[in-house]
Amino acid sequence: MATLEGKVALITGASSGLGAATVALFAAQGATVFGIARDVERLRDVHESAGSAGYAAVDISSAQACADAVGECVERFGRLDTLVNVAGAHTMRHTSSVTDDEWAADLAVNLNGPFFLTRAALPHLLAVNGSIVNVASTAGTQGQAYSAGYCAAKHGLVGLTRALAVEFSASQIRVNAVCPGGMVTPQVTNFVFPDGADVDLVMRTASPRGMSQPSDVAGMIAFLAGDAAKAVHGAVIAADNGRSAD
Repeated sequence: MATLEGKVALITGASSGLGAATVALFAAQGATVFGIARDVERLRDVHESAGSAGYAAVDISSAQACADAVGECVERFGRLDTLVNVAGAHTMRHTSSVTDDEWAADLAVNLNGPFFLTRAALPHLLAVNGSIVNVASTAGTQGQAYSAGYCAAKHGLVGLTRALAVEFSASQIRVNAVCPGGMVTPQVTNFVFPDGADVDLVMRTASPRGMSQPSDVAGMIAFLAGDAAKAVHGAVIAADNGRSAD
């Protein structure tokens, strides 16, 4: 179904996991996709497999790199309809041992990058009544053990989503967030618990239905980016296999 036909989408974290699944689905639905991530070799593989329109290696922790990526996308494709902030990083640590650099890194990828890209993209999105879809997490709406930096950043991303929704309520741009639970992605399947971690605390955030597939969450992102979601603005939507129901 070509439900995103004619739309130009910039998707971050596009080299693996949810980002790669989102690139594939958007391309299949007719969007012109510009994918960015840090690993250019994996980006190339995703691009060739999905048939996306282009890609670039970008470190989203850099404000200038984010501005340049948006500029390249618009220069190449003439417009920008949707920004999808998928890129994220999560390392479990005992809070008492988190270093200044580790704290800064948690915020850089999970919060600063989406903000830098949003700031650069807004003039282009406003010009076409476009949309932003932020991928937060269940960690953006609840606490998770050994994840202080990640939770702080994802709560911040939910707050950014809501702040933008209010600020631009008089326009037709739409800003929403999706909060996935556990997914079968490299980030989740390669988790390493910190020494001495209480596994029962960690498992409080697990869904009784198990982990989702990235393609399942990508479907929600595509819906929010499409015209069928015109009435959805400022929403923070759980895609967590029912974890947040209790």
